[in-house]
Amino acid sequence: MEAHAGPDLRTRAEADDSLRRFAAIWGRAVFPLTATSMTRAELEAYLRPLARVLSDALSADRFDPRAAVPVGAALVDAHCTDPEALPSILGVIDAYLALYCPPGGGLTADEVRARCSRLQHAVAVGFSQALRERTLHEQESISRAALAAQADAERALAASEARFRAVFEGAAIGIGIADLDGRVLEINDALSRMFGGEKHVMQRTVSEWAHPENPAVVSALNGELVRGERDGYHTEKAYPRADGSVLWGNLQVSLLRDSAGNPQYQLALLEDITERRQLLQRLRHEATHDALTGLPNRALFFERLDQALAPPEASGSGGPSGSAGKGGTAEDGDRGAGLDAGTPGGGTSGGGTSAGDTDSGRRIGLCYLDLDGFKTVNDSLGHAVGDQLLVAVADRLRNCLTSPDQLVARIGGDEFVALYTDPPGLDAVTDLAGRILAAFATPVLVDGRELPVHGSIGIVLTPTASHAAADVLRSADITMYRAKELGGNRYEVADPDADARAITRHSLTNRLPGALERGEFFVEYQPLIGLSDGVVHGAEALVRWGHPVHGVIGPDRFIPLAENTGQIVPLGRWVLEQAVRQAEVWQRNHHGARPPRVNVNLSPIQLHHPDLVAEVSRVLDDSGLAPEALCLEVTESALIGADQDALKPLRRIADLGVEIALDDFGTGYSNLSSLRWLPVSVLKLDRAFSRGMSHHPADPVDLKIVEGIVSLAHGLGLSVTVEGVETSAQADYLRDLGCDTGQGWYYGRPAPPEQMGTLLLADAS
Repeated sequence: MEAHAGPDLRTRAEADDSLRRFAAIWGRAVFPLTATSMTRAELEAYLRPLARVLSDALSADRFDPRAAVPVGAALVDAHCTDPEALPSILGVIDAYLALYCPPGGGLTADEVRARCSRLQHAVAVGFSQALRERTLHEQESISRAALAAQADAERALAASEARFRAVFEGAAIGIGIADLDGRVLEINDALSRMFGGEKHVMQRTVSEWAHPENPAVVSALNGELVRGERDGYHTEKAYPRADGSVLWGNLQVSLLRDSAGNPQYQLALLEDITERRQLLQRLRHEATHDALTGLPNRALFFERLDQALAPPEASGSGGPSGSAGKGGTAEDGDRGAGLDAGTPGGGTSGGGTSAGDTDSGRRIGLCYLDLDGFKTVNDSLGHAVGDQLLVAVADRLRNCLTSPDQLVARIGGDEFVALYTDPPGLDAVTDLAGRILAAFATPVLVDGRELPVHGSIGIVLTPTASHAAADVLRSADITMYRAKELGGNRYEVADPDADARAITRHSLTNRLPGALERGEFFVEYQPLIGLSDGVVHGAEALVRWGHPVHGVIGPDRFIPLAENTGQIVPLGRWVLEQAVRQAEVWQRNHHGARPPRVNVNLSPIQLHHPDLVAEVSRVLDDSGLAPEALCLEVTESALIGADQDALKPLRRIADLGVEIALDDFGTGYSNLSSLRWLPVSVLKLDRAFSRGMSHHPADPVDLKIVEGIVSLAHGLGLSVTVEGVETSAQADYLRDLGCDTGQGWYYGRPAPPEQMGTLLLADAS
């Protein structure tokens, strides 16, 4: 059977054939312009490995045009130095490389063209560098020949000058020679075209080619070169053209010495990179500015904030490095976008102080703005209207800036921040915040609608020393939310204590989900005492958090966090299980006439959980506790005004035999008539009613109110428990008024279950 080559072999053969065809086209174009002893076939063979370098670079997954730099140098080595050679070399690459050596990897046509363009640039760079090195080498050969023999030196110098002249005149890069005083002695045609005419160049010295965009370090480098302290330097530099435009050049300056080694001339090679730099500036602007509003974005804001917070020696510009060497570099810093200045507006009131408001040292001011109610605009009118509103807000914010040391940026959806570098004081920053709020006083007109705009601003004024950018922004963010909590449309000034509390809340919120699994919660019990007989009727279960850092934390600090994060459901289930099991233990060990009951608090969120009734029933069944020994406490605000569907779970729990207590009764606008149909059996009066009975004589108004509530409750078949009993006087008054049970420090503070068990045993005996 006849053997057939596999697909991989055919693919390689096709690729090699394409490379040969590309090299042949390349050779035909370049050979007439090459002063070489090679035949055309030999030149094509010489070009094949160079073509493979270009093909591999074009198809590379990680594209790096620098791989093509040696190709340009290799062409110079092949004596392709005719003035027309380089355009022919680059023209073939541009027209035929992608055609004969197409890359894979799913690149688009634009991406392929961009790669080809960058490869041409790299070939040109390699060509120019090799050409310069060859020229310098030939110049050195002339000097060495002069030492050998005068006659040979003259002939060699003439030949070298002829070759140099050909290269000098025909080079694609600009070449210029100046004396040590900076007077320009000679330039080639390429340099003349770059500047718009020979006269524009020749009438200026090197030192007069100044431009505001150039850093001071360039002048220092040139001074070191003419003094012979360095042999060359490399930098990017701006020059004024004859027509007033700016030429950006990649400048390589070398020092030419005489036979004694003394500095004699400056040789400059200049590559026009104006278009490349403009492209880079456009790309940087797109990367550092918000596409919708045109404001600086989060990346540029943090860049400027880091600069403002940096020590002076780190943020300032340094001079050139010291001693002589073989070369040097200097790079221009990237210029940021200009800021629009507007007319200051009115102010508004705010509160707070800042520890950073000192009279000495560098400071920064920060105004963190979040629009109030912006989500409603997006939800009701659509994101297109919301985007137009953000654009209008950005325009107004620009007009609030009054000096170049102020910057406004968009760092999130409807979040903006104004940075004030080294303000004179807190008043200057609050004035800026006031102008921002005043700018929103007039509604924004969008699609014929007048949309009101309001914002909340958090202000930070802080010394730059020892502050990280993230910490400053976090403080401003925390302060902004404090302004929102106070009603919005205002500013607040950062308060370190408020920041610490907010950070602690955030830390607790983050740790809360795993705290239950780690066993950090525990339950304490506070006794419920019969006011008429002093007997222990039971106890209220109170959950505590044993935090490893903050110690024991009360429920008033972490229950709201648990409700906000949804952790209240598993936490409440765990407390119920612990309390019911403990109550069953007390009942087993109790021999009195009345078994003790346990009270467990229910969060309003738990009331809406669909498995609440099933969980209560399961816990009672698993523990064996009698339902009447369990009382679930629900706050008045969660029940008063609730509809019948919301009360169904409580009714079903009450049908199981579990008591329901209306907790904190009297703290809200109680609808007393609703007590007729609420599934409750106990009223728990808030400690506010017992506070006026701490001493003799008691507040008569409190006595009348409590007397009325007790009479009403007993008339409806409800028992009454009073919280906050702390003195014997309170206990006497409440007993005389007919209250059934009391709870407070007078009878006992919350304690571990063992201590509660001791009370029950003593009471039973």
